[in-house]
Amino acid sequence: MSDTRLETIGTDGPTRITLRIHPDDNVAVALTDLPAGRRVVIDDQDITLADNVRHKHKFTLEALSPGDIVTLYGVTVGKATRAIPLGGVISVDNLAHATESDDVQPGSKTWTPPEVARFQGTTFDGFHRPDGGVGTANVWLVIPLVFCENRNIEVLRQCVADALGDDPYRGYKRMARQMLDGMPDDSLGDPFESQAPRRFPHVDGVRFLTHTLGCGGTDDDAEALCQLLAGYICHPNVAGATVLSLGCQKAQIAMLKAAVAQRDPKQLRTVDYFDQQSSPSEEALIRNALQSIFDGLAAANRITRQPAPLAKLTLGVECGGSDGFSGISANPLVGAVVDRLVALGGSGILAEFPELCGVEHELVARCTDTDVAGRFRDLMQAYQRHAAAVGADFSMNPSPGNIRDGLITDAMKSAGAAKKGGDGPVVDVLDYTEPHRRPGLSLLCTPGNDVESTTALAGSGANLILFTTGLGTPTGNPVAPVLKIASNSELAARMRDIIDFDAGPIVRGERSIDELAEALLTLCIEVASGRHPSHAQRLSQHDFIPWKRGVSL
Repeated sequence: MSDTRLETIGTDGPTRITLRIHPDDNVAVALTDLPAGRRVVIDDQDITLADNVRHKHKFTLEALSPGDIVTLYGVTVGKATRAIPLGGVISVDNLAHATESDDVQPGSKTWTPPEVARFQGTTFDGFHRPDGGVGTANVWLVIPLVFCENRNIEVLRQCVADALGDDPYRGYKRMARQMLDGMPDDSLGDPFESQAPRRFPHVDGVRFLTHTLGCGGTDDDAEALCQLLAGYICHPNVAGATVLSLGCQKAQIAMLKAAVAQRDPKQLRTVDYFDQQSSPSEEALIRNALQSIFDGLAAANRITRQPAPLAKLTLGVECGGSDGFSGISANPLVGAVVDRLVALGGSGILAEFPELCGVEHELVARCTDTDVAGRFRDLMQAYQRHAAAVGADFSMNPSPGNIRDGLITDAMKSAGAAKKGGDGPVVDVLDYTEPHRRPGLSLLCTPGNDVESTTALAGSGANLILFTTGLGTPTGNPVAPVLKIASNSELAARMRDIIDFDAGPIVRGERSIDELAEALLTLCIEVASGRHPSHAQRLSQHDFIPWKRGVSL
């Protein structure tokens, strides 16, 4: 779905002011604030706007009656609930969520791979693991099996940061001390100034995970947690792990060991387990865990980056804080990068099932066979049934920020969100925590919650994550570098400390998706090689939230 075209442009002199995305659409997008009474020309049709239309919002290209279908991106995104005049604004007051049937044949959509001659033979510098995986980072993990150990994880975090002189918040702490002492703002300096040379230069750091699960839930919750943690332990960006257990919790060490063995049957990954209720004291637990961490760092530091083909990259794609421009610029741009990587033998993982609601038929048509399509349908329907059982629905997914910035229905949001997966064949469908298995594009069942979904993408093997945003979000991940792509240049300028790439020139018509896709893929290679840290890495944004398999939309 990365072939978003700037089909029809309304202009006021040289400035683009409106956009019809697909020739079948009966609504257009305002690219700037437009007043009621303003005349625009689209497809030689002279339209006088009936309402004020804020930028990123949609207005009708024909008069609509109650029950009429609204089409955007060439797909159904809603149904009119009242009469809407020609040039009328689309809002929550006149549009309800509606989708098309997914009654299509798998494999019915053909794909022409993009031209990738420029990247043929290109490599990135990664960490080669004994199981054949290649990491874009090299970290040691410290993991609690149950929330009862979160405090001990925090003790270890502070002890290791102090011992290594590697406190990610040292700059902010200095800032706070100076502010308390009344020093002027211009004396605070850069809170992220360079630190002293690292003790373990080939290691990207120790990542300390905390969570609220492991006990007090269902057996399925405990099993899912162990499967997710096993995915992190066996991730190509992870050298090994130190695991803390209380002892009596549902998520037992034996369960995690079994989950790790499924992914690492040859026991190639180093994992040390410590049980507090079996330890003579808390001091002994902390001492043993610290020794495990420092021994692990020394071993991990013996691994150095070596060239690897781009086929060893697996891009997880995610969106958060989406706006009315996300489906026009940032999302199709990421989809174009995924298509290029797939054409080079690499992989992409598209998640957030509530944000695929409304485009199931598009994805089914791209599935390589009936088994893949059937699994996608089954997982989508099971998720929807679970939501309905507690009085929820996928249509409740858009947030107030989404709606305020032009994403009126879940189908409208989904039509733009799905573009992150490009146009290539869907080769596999994964349930939550299942590991990535096949090169090409896979779908992963996760909620739309930004951090839960990003956490799951890394757990299933994404070793680099592209995160699109129109409103701005600081999300990162403990093990996989996360790059933020802004849908609009205003955001990229305003939150330049968290945004890595600006897709805004696509909206303005200054750069093409193909042109920027090559630039973004080049940036991905630099980040994967460790030569260019993403802002999330620089800011130590290590967000980790497991999905408690209830309803999280």
